[in-house]
Amino acid sequence: MWIVYALLAATFFGARGIMYQWTSRQNLHRDLMLFGVFFVGFMISGTTMYMLGQQWQSWAEVGVGLALGFGSFMANAALHKGFSVGKASLISVLSGLPPLFVVLFAFLLWNETLTTVQMVGFAVIFSGLYIIRYSNDISLSNLQGAQWGLLAALCFSFNDMLGKQSTRLDADIFATLTLMFGFGSLLFAMSWLKSRSNFRTNHKGSWSELKTFGCGMAVGLTNMAGMVAILSAFSLGTTGLVSAISAMNILIILLYTRLILKEPFTRQEVIGITAAVVGILILRLSQ
Repeated sequence: MWIVYALLAATFFGARGIMYQWTSRQNLHRDLMLFGVFFVGFMISGTTMYMLGQQWQSWAEVGVGLALGFGSFMANAALHKGFSVGKASLISVLSGLPPLFVVLFAFLLWNETLTTVQMVGFAVIFSGLYIIRYSNDISLSNLQGAQWGLLAALCFSFNDMLGKQSTRLDADIFATLTLMFGFGSLLFAMSWLKSRSNFRTNHKGSWSELKTFGCGMAVGLTNMAGMVAILSAFSLGTTGLVSAISAMNILIILLYTRLILKEPFTRQEVIGITAAVVGILILRLSQ
């Protein structure tokens, strides 16, 4: 049954990525839309926490939940920004690199040694990224949104490590998610209110605030569903295998960019993207 949950997680997270790409091209306030994404997650997780009688047992659990909220705020903002300025296929591949950074951080912070399989994964990923860079002519003066994809990957890897820490603390899942989505909602709401007047002045004909917030809540349902599905899969299956299957959301987004957005792939891009995805799977299977 765990494989069904893992496939559902990949599907929901892939749908989230597609929706992020689509909304990034619309004339709407990004922070208000993402406020809606997090707010619906906060409402669902908060209600579930209350119904299940979950709670926070220590200040450490509260700290981890709030840190997850900040990391999610940064990661989702960077991912949406990347889709708005960069090539969707490039951003989706770069944002799918958290395992690369998690392994590095674990080695630097906790002195966890790298296995031979992990070293192979590193080599394959770096080879793929170099080919992608070469085929897209990415440089410091022409990043094509790559910096936002990498920032999203760093923040998502930060969240992965915090998620691991929450399990060490035996924190209740929905209590942690309530803090994460709640704090993220607050940050996006503050960012929206700060830039609200300026946005109205410079973006004539933009979506109404109600429509934008409602769209964000719809996107948030895919995000929340993906979280529930992957947590259910983790509770039943092997962590590495679940992660490997859920990573298939990258392929869903790449398929969307090719079939719907009609993004042309050069031979170098196909080779580079394939290598990067294979490397990510190798790393996830090694965990």
